Amino acid sequence: MMPAFYLPLGGDAFRSTEHTVGPWGPDSQHLGPPSALLVRALLGLGNPSSALARVTFEVLGPVPVADLTVSTSVERSGRSVELLAATLAHEGRAVLTARAWRIVGADTTAVAGGEVPAMAPPDTAVPMEIPDHWGGGYLAAVEWLSLSGGIFTPGDAQVWARPKVAVVEGSEPTPEERLFSVVDSASGVSSRVDIRKWYAINTDLTVHLHRRPVGEWVGMDARTTIGPDGVGVATSVVHDAEGPVGTTAQALFVRER
Repeated sequence: MMPAFYLPLGGDAFRSTEHTVGPWGPDSQHLGPPSALLVRALLGLGNPSSALARVTFEVLGPVPVADLTVSTSVERSGRSVELLAATLAHEGRAVLTARAWRIVGADTTAVAGGEVPAMAPPDTAVPMEIPDHWGGGYLAAVEWLSLSGGIFTPGDAQVWARPKVAVVEGSEPTPEERLFSVVDSASGVSSRVDIRKWYAINTDLTVHLHRRPVGEWVGMDARTTIGPDGVGVATSVVHDAEGPVGTTAQALFVRER
C-alpha cells in the first residue's frame, strides 16, 4: 500500500498517521492533510460535473494526530451552483470546518484570460532546504522544490510541492486533493519571521480556483504581510504544470514565542 495521511476505519472515520504531524508539536497536524481530507469528502457531494470555485476553512483548534470523523451536508443545492459544507471532528468536537461553492461547468474558452504569468517549471527548481530537526512528519511526506525562498528563508517565495503519500490509504488522490494537501503551506514558505522564535499561525484558509487543477505538482507564488498589531496576511497564486489555477489567503496570528 502507498503510505497515506489517513487510514480508513470504515464509514466516515479515519486514523491519522505520522505523515500528518505538523511543525508545532508531535500531537497536532499540519493543516494540509485535514484540508485535503475534507475536500475529498466535498468532491463526493452534489453534481459531479461541477467544479470547486471557492473553499474556506475555519480552524477551530489544533487538529490532533488521532482518530477523526468527517461529516458533510449540502447547504444550497442548485442546477448551476451549490454550497457544500464539511466538518472534521475529534471525539465529537469540531476542529475544522469547510464551506465550498461549486459551479457547473460551461464552455468559456472564447473569453478566458486574465491570468498572471506561469511560474518556472519544477525541473528548474532546487530542493528546498529543511533542517534535520524539522524534517519528519508532514514536511517529509511532501517533496519540496524552491525557485526562490522557502520555509527558513524569510520573505516572498516561489515553491513547488508534490505530496509523496495518498490522502487516504487505498485511494488514488485527485489533483484537487493534492493541491489542498499543500496550499496551506503558503504562509510557511513565505513567512517573514523565524518560526523557531515566533508563532505565525493561520486561523483560516480560503482558496479560489478559476479552473480544475491537473497533475501532481502544486506551485505557490507566496508572500506574507505582517502589521504592527500581531496580525498578518499570507497570500499566494497557485499554479500547476499548465500555469496559474487560483489564489489563496490566510489570516495570521503572530506572536513571539
